[in-house]
Amino acid sequence: MSQARAWSVALVGIEGTMVEVEAAISSGLPRTTMVGLPDAALYEARDRCRASMASTGFGWPSDPVTINLSPATLPKAGSHYDLAIAAAVAAAGRKFDPAALEGLALFGELGLDGRVRTVRGLLPAILSAAGRGFARVVVPAGQMREASLVDGVEVFGAGDLADLFDVLTGGEGATLPPPAEEPAQERARLDLADVAGQAEGKWALEVAAAGRHHLYLHGPPGAGKTLLAERLPGLLPDLEVSEALEVSAVHSLVGANLDGGLVRRPPYADPHHSASIASLVGGGARIALPGAVSRAHRGVLFLDEAPEFSPRVMEALRVPLESGRIVLGRSMATAVYPARFQLVLAANPCPCGMAGTPGGGCRCAPMAVRRYASRVSGPILDRIDIHQQLRPVKAAFLRHGQEPAESTAVVAERVRAARDRQRRRLDGSG
Repeated sequence: MSQARAWSVALVGIEGTMVEVEAAISSGLPRTTMVGLPDAALYEARDRCRASMASTGFGWPSDPVTINLSPATLPKAGSHYDLAIAAAVAAAGRKFDPAALEGLALFGELGLDGRVRTVRGLLPAILSAAGRGFARVVVPAGQMREASLVDGVEVFGAGDLADLFDVLTGGEGATLPPPAEEPAQERARLDLADVAGQAEGKWALEVAAAGRHHLYLHGPPGAGKTLLAERLPGLLPDLEVSEALEVSAVHSLVGANLDGGLVRRPPYADPHHSASIASLVGGGARIALPGAVSRAHRGVLFLDEAPEFSPRVMEALRVPLESGRIVLGRSMATAVYPARFQLVLAANPCPCGMAGTPGGGCRCAPMAVRRYASRVSGPILDRIDIHQQLRPVKAAFLRHGQEPAESTAVVAERVRAARDRQRRRLDGSG
């Protein structure tokens, strides 16, 4: 019996555990067995890898092959183990020296024609591998720029199986692809100067940005609640390097393109009011994936038409608003994701939206108005620091003598100065 091993990473939340991929070739009738709690996508890797290696001329052993994923008690999910499986089987078949796999972590999904496809969660996986002493990684060629964001790790790219075996026999593998002609643009900063009137609402937005406060905007339709909420991320300072790594790791898990570098701007998430609990806080059958609260980490989570959200969905925000993280327990594993966001709620005063508006013509019954307002519970409202009532801007104000409004850049500079003062004032306080 010949054996070899390769290494990859199992992610639970954004924390990774090194997985030893062992391959053993024995004698007998041809078959491939995989053990170690793989999910469906991973279990099918045995067929992907066999077809890929056969179609590219590297061959698959004609004897029984056993693939073990250790630790065996940890559930494993995803297709990023394909390269490690192929490398371990090839090393067990003595196609190259198994010592070439020591200190090397491998990530990538194989196509049937031998191509190496991109995978989710590459950045947190490499961060975990680097933290455990792995100084070399093999990644899909299309994700070499994302992998190079981790300092102290030598990155090899594999566009296909030929590149993989080139690396394992002492070569350089695929070359770093040139940057795209038009790099991915950050979310455009919407300008606060585009919002007519609403001086109190803008002031509330500035205070919320400076103090990291949650904000509740309520008023009739068309008053500017959504316009203001969408401009809050533009007032927030750029993320620090440690914060950017944390945010980028979460976005890598949901498949974001990080070719342009780390996520440096505070993110923004605005789920629809029909969103489920799983889509908001995260979920999944075996290992839960991040939801909107984690995608908004270090940024803004905007819930428009807040009373229209399911009460169970709204109540799920209680713990992350206090703790800054979300813990998703499943029978097989418990995933922990960061969720330190600024919450912005927007709501109408009643189902028709016209209650309390002069000449609005609200026809809702008093009980309906009270019931609508109570859909956002007291514990949620208690966690929100600023409640701002917005009134419609009159047409006469729009027609005559508006003073030039301050731009986002001007207000953002005041926010930055305010946060600097807070940092100096609280320095050493913990």
